[in-house]
Amino acid sequence: MPRAILIYIGAIEAMNRVIGRMAMYLIFVLMAVLLWSSTSKVFMTPSAWTLETAQFVMVAYFVLGGPYSIQLGSNVRMDLFYGDWSPKTKAWVDAITVFFLIFYLGVLLYGGLVSTAYSLGYFGSEPFDFFLSLITTFFTEGPSAAGEKLGFLERSPTAWRPWLWPIKTILCLGVFLMILQSLAEFFKDIGRLRGVLD
Repeated sequence: MPRAILIYIGAIEAMNRVIGRMAMYLIFVLMAVLLWSSTSKVFMTPSAWTLETAQFVMVAYFVLGGPYSIQLGSNVRMDLFYGDWSPKTKAWVDAITVFFLIFYLGVLLYGGLVSTAYSLGYFGSEPFDFFLSLITTFFTEGPSAAGEKLGFLERSPTAWRPWLWPIKTILCLGVFLMILQSLAEFFKDIGRLRGVLD
C-alpha cells in the first residue's frame, strides 16, 4: 500500500479521534443546559435559550462524534448476515458499500453548504463561489471586507432568535470529517483485502 495512503489513514484517524473524544464531553454541556432549564422553570422565570442550545449541542455531539464512531466500528449496522462473514468478505462488502455512504454524505454536505450560505445571507445558486469569494476576501483584504460580503444573517424564528450559521457550519464540518473517515475506511478495507492491514 502506498505510503501516502498510510499517512492519510493515520492523519485522518488521529484527527477524528481527538475531535471525537472532545465531542464526547459535550454530553456534559447538554446535561448542564437541561439541568438549568429544569431549575429555571421551577424556581425562576424559564430561560428562553435552553431548548435551542440543547438542540445545537446535541447536533454538535452527534455530527462531530460520528467520524470517531465510524473509526471504532461502533455505528449501527443491519447485521443480519454480516456478523457471520469472514474478515475478507466483510472487507469486500464494506469496500463496495462505502461508496453509498460517501454519495449520501456528499449530497448531505452539498445541502448543508447551500443552507449555510443562505444563513450567511447568500441567496444565489452558486454557494461554492460565495464561499470561495468570502475566503479569498478574508485573507487578502481582511475580516471587515469579508464581513461586507455577508448579507442578512438568518436567525431562528423562536423567541431567543439565535443566528443559525454557527450550527450549520458545525454540521458541514462534521459531515466533511465523516467523508474523510469513510475514505480512510475504504483504504483500510483495500489494505485488508491485499493482506497489508489487519
